[in-house]
Amino acid sequence: MSLWLSVAPNNKHILMHIPDHTLREQVARALAEDIGSGDVTAALVPEELSARANIISREAAVLCGTAWVNEVFQQIDPAIQVDWQRADGVTLQPDQVVCTLTGPARSLLTGERTALNFLQTLSGTATQTRHYVDAIAGTGCRILDTRKTLPGLRLAQKYAVQCGGGENHRLGLYDMVLIKENHITAAGSIRQAIVAARNNAPGLVIEVEVETLPQLQEALEAGVDRILLDNMDLTTVQQAVRLTAHRVPLEASGGVTLESVRRVAETGVDYISIGAITKHVHAVDLSMRFA
Repeated sequence: MSLWLSVAPNNKHILMHIPDHTLREQVARALAEDIGSGDVTAALVPEELSARANIISREAAVLCGTAWVNEVFQQIDPAIQVDWQRADGVTLQPDQVVCTLTGPARSLLTGERTALNFLQTLSGTATQTRHYVDAIAGTGCRILDTRKTLPGLRLAQKYAVQCGGGENHRLGLYDMVLIKENHITAAGSIRQAIVAARNNAPGLVIEVEVETLPQLQEALEAGVDRILLDNMDLTTVQQAVRLTAHRVPLEASGGVTLESVRRVAETGVDYISIGAITKHVHAVDLSMRFA
């Protein structure tokens, strides 16, 4: 499936291709983990009882994960109807109704936690991303995610980053070459690593992680496509920007916080990658209440 965000940050349309089978499998695994041999508590509710429930945001947040909620209830009971009042990428206010669900009460109760887990986690990723994006507004720099994602939720979190206004780095080990310290050591040098990458993965973007200005110069001379400045202090990052002179895009990474991100952006780098937006997830406070 291709998830479109119709009202997105900066008035951009966001497209993230998530295969139907990936979404179904993510939800099926989560439901199996939670339900096991059956929901023994929901069984206390009369089978014929229908109900109406609202999912409510308890704090300001960026919404993300509506497709996963829909899939949860579709798999549990297709009779459940989900009516969304807000779309992915939209900022929520405290005590705001996000969606209304109607259908068999037992099924609503069984799906409640799994649906909220997806919605809270992905909204948390989108919200944290938005904080970083807002912090560097006007600098021309862009926030990137990393591969430091929750296992099994890579594409979901990458989508959430887009909902928060960030951009995706490589999706995995297959769609971009990122030469890091251990690759350089094993290959013999930055130049040798880049030559091998050109031969082994023609057509893919090649990025090299550097820790010093001499390494930066070597990467530039070897004709790399992009350079990652790893854990450099601000003064060194500024020097790297001047040395590069816009010949290739520069990405800063390592130890960047919400408090320091703007200072890094103001050095003139093109990107800042933030592992924390996907690995340090603060779940958004959402709840489901029967009306």
